[in-house]
Amino acid sequence: MILLVTNKRDLTTDFIVVELRRRGRAFHRLNTESLPQAKVRFDPRAGHGWEIETPDLTLRLDDVGAAYYRQPGAPEPVVAKDEATTKYLTDEWSAVTKALWNALEGRWLSSPFAILRAEDKPRQLTLASQLGLGVPETLISNDFAAASSFVADGNVIGKPLRHSLVERGEAGEVLFTARLDPLNPMDQTAVSLAPVIYQREVRKAFDIRATVIGDRVFAAAIHSQDHGETEVDWRSGTRLDLRHETIELPAAIVDKCLALTKQLDLRYGAIDLIADQDGQYWFLEINPNGQWAWIQRRTGLPLAAAIVDELEAIIQ
Repeated sequence: MILLVTNKRDLTTDFIVVELRRRGRAFHRLNTESLPQAKVRFDPRAGHGWEIETPDLTLRLDDVGAAYYRQPGAPEPVVAKDEATTKYLTDEWSAVTKALWNALEGRWLSSPFAILRAEDKPRQLTLASQLGLGVPETLISNDFAAASSFVADGNVIGKPLRHSLVERGEAGEVLFTARLDPLNPMDQTAVSLAPVIYQREVRKAFDIRATVIGDRVFAAAIHSQDHGETEVDWRSGTRLDLRHETIELPAAIVDKCLALTKQLDLRYGAIDLIADQDGQYWFLEINPNGQWAWIQRRTGLPLAAAIVDELEAIIQ
């Protein structure tokens, strides 16, 4: 059996479900926010590991041959009479999920613990540079003097170190990558609040999403320079007509993408690259569990099929 760990609203997992059904593969979709409504059992002496019983079936983790950690939601326990008890229940169910993930170690497409470690952007940039990928001149700092000096040299963009979404009640604000003007003394307090990634801007020909699945790399050019609002960050704006097309990366770049993903102990990675106006390639970051369904829709690249191929290879 193949286990899909995600949430009820994750449309990307639907692509995997369609492919598994097409192949006649047994699978179970575990929407983890609903886990507290199940009955779980674990006996270290019994030799059969964890069991998760729902109204539909009893899932035995020992029956899982491969698992895909897609986008699990936080467990949602029954709301208790007071906030402290609710927090206690939430923490207990979170502990259960970590135990479940540990029990599946060795059967993941990419382990959730490897994904967590791989989200370290300074580590990503260091490894990419060591592997010979082009990395733009970069400073990560909340030191005003260092940041001010770096930005003063010109052509600098700024982006968050970790989160690109600031939650404000039910709404949220996305922090897109942006070009920076020279800093002035009035910026000192803001700069000191948290480290930011400052990076020398690379003049793009186009952006690239290189999706690594196992030992294959599927590359798509994103023609961000076609429109003013997407020049710096292709995610900004509302361009539904933003061109995407499949491309072949040079063999040396493919090899380095594969090496980076393997060094991060991943079987999947969504790598953001830039092709500059001189035909050089630059590494920006790797999202160890990044979205891919929109790439498949836009380009026809068989990403769901490749993921299922890799899951089947784990079982074998």
